[in-house]
Amino acid sequence: MSIPVDPADLCQALGDFGSGYLLTTSSPQVKVVTVDPVAGDDGTLRIAGPGRGTLRNLAENPAVTVVFPPQERHGYTLLVDGTAATDGEDVVVTASAAVLHRPAAHADGPLPPDGCGHDCAPVGG
Repeated sequence: MSIPVDPADLCQALGDFGSGYLLTTSSPQVKVVTVDPVAGDDGTLRIAGPGRGTLRNLAENPAVTVVFPPQERHGYTLLVDGTAATDGEDVVVTASAAVLHRPAAHADGPLPPDGCGHDCAPVGG
């Protein structure tokens, strides 16, 4: 199940998650680094100093995904797709899409705080 998240709501959505993983590619490798992005009000994520390998990958391919794993067993994962640009040693990701996702097999996971059931998940809380 996937629940769309408006990129403008990322700041609120990130309140339910801890560190994430930035995925970049350069043919044929995928690089994954742990990150603690700061969300802007405009659907961007600023990532401080992800490293030289990540910056090299972005020079070749600016398409990225940022994955925020669930905090609880069988909870929702926040997936953010976007385009990244370097800003000195930092990276700014402009989100093009974001979803809260969990497979149907994890429907026994925790109910959201508002108790709306397993087929919805409010952003923020």
